[in-house]
Amino acid sequence: MHQKTISADFRQTLKDATGTIDYSYLNDYMFRAVLQTDPTALKGLVSAVLHLPMEQISSLEIMNPIELGKSIDNKTFILDIRVNLNNNANINLEMQVSDLDNWTERSLSYLCRTYDELQRGVNYLFAKPAIHIGFLDYDLFPDQPEFFATYRLLNEKNRNLYTDKFALCVLSLNQIHLATEDDCLWKIDQWARLFKATTWEDIKMIAENDTSLQSASATLYKLNADELIREQCRAREDYYQLMNTHKYKMQMLEAELAEKDASLAEQAALIQALEEKLKKYES
Repeated sequence: MHQKTISADFRQTLKDATGTIDYSYLNDYMFRAVLQTDPTALKGLVSAVLHLPMEQISSLEIMNPIELGKSIDNKTFILDIRVNLNNNANINLEMQVSDLDNWTERSLSYLCRTYDELQRGVNYLFAKPAIHIGFLDYDLFPDQPEFFATYRLLNEKNRNLYTDKFALCVLSLNQIHLATEDDCLWKIDQWARLFKATTWEDIKMIAENDTSLQSASATLYKLNADELIREQCRAREDYYQLMNTHKYKMQMLEAELAEKDASLAEQAALIQALEEKLKKYES
């Protein structure tokens, strides 16, 4: 088992670390490994995103822990993290770096499953709030860029809230420059910068004045030195590279088909025009 505390030795070693980070938080396996290993980092991130003061977080329990370092099977293929907050709300966190064109549907499906956890016969009033938090390394809605957004069920006419037990949060790591004063006050922008950092120098500068960020940074450094963790991070990179290759090939095929369809349509139009001319001659 990986230790859940970060020793002073690792903190000291991190101070001397330089150069490129081999596996950053943008690797979804590393993202999962850090948050599962480091309760201080998890608490700091949840506090920031939910605008919840640290002292109001009494407990955070990961409901779907995985055996870190073990090869990923079908059950752990999707590396979301399900967390119970204060035994009063269920949160789903996920890092997504590749746009698979299905995030809105997928996140809604996850949110519904997270909410629909009541045992048979239990009153619906006891359903716990469900929150899905997505950290995306692309723009979900490119025509309406936004750094951090929360979506809820609202009345279209008067904006009245239908329920406060259902929420989707989306953080776009490509739009940190659009962070609001509120985002900065809760240090959501700092977490985003930490996730996007590519060098240890950047990591240390970002985490300099925050205990949770420092703990997350030290854990990242520690896990980057663990060969079993590195092996799984490499496997995830290979997977996304394969997915991107397939997506590129699909796009190329779609473009070719569109070009052929356009050509066929053009030929059909020419044939129709010739047929009309022949009809005129025949008459």
